Amino acid sequence: MRRAREADLDVVALTDHDTVAGLPAARAALPEGIALIDGMELSCRIGENSLHLLAYQFDSLDPELAAETARIRDDRVYRARAMVDKLRELGADVTWDDVTTIAGDAVVGRPHIARALANAGVVPAPADAFCADWIGENGRAHVGKYAPAPERAIELVRAAGGVTVLAHPRSPGYEVPDEVIARLGAVGLAGLEVFHPDHDYPERARLTALANDLGLVATGGSDDHGDLTGYQLGRETTAPEALERLLGRGQR
Repeated sequence: MRRAREADLDVVALTDHDTVAGLPAARAALPEGIALIDGMELSCRIGENSLHLLAYQFDSLDPELAAETARIRDDRVYRARAMVDKLRELGADVTWDDVTTIAGDAVVGRPHIARALANAGVVPAPADAFCADWIGENGRAHVGKYAPAPERAIELVRAAGGVTVLAHPRSPGYEVPDEVIARLGAVGLAGLEVFHPDHDYPERARLTALANDLGLVATGGSDDHGDLTGYQLGRETTAPEALERLLGRGQR
């Protein structure tokens, strides 16, 4: 929240992966003049491909949504432990205690394992861990995970009064075909994250046109993961009129 103030933002959304545990602390630390939007980034899957779905303005106490995210988090812990075991078999000097110390109160995920690998000198930097040699998709130490279909996630968020946005649909490893985006739009997807650090200007133009064709709201987000992404909060934003349109599609 301090960095949101330093970035001169007037609205910020906290979208941790598969958890809302950080929201009370975020509200308590919210500077005057900044509005906080309750959010979450849901891990979804289509076949063997991962897909991330941003959820906003939902009831964080909704029992069905809470049960689904608990299932995702439980599996993330199992998956992370299995990856650490594989890494040790491959000779990487990384322990489960190393990873959980880095994660702290957060849900354990691959970024924490990547940081542990960098701390141990296995890779030069956390980003270098996401490769075929280590924990990249289909890498030597990669382990699959449970994740709901995006249609199911959209249904749950809408039932909880919120809206969903497809996150970074052209990020490497998370590319989502246009026909899948159209299918999700037909079942209640509200927005498409167009303005993202991974999207170059030609891609943004193509995604903007697609969003307009499908009646989706074109949004922007920094996808800030702290030191893993270089503290880029505020680098990309959503236009005020787009935010108003997006939140107007919710039920809360």
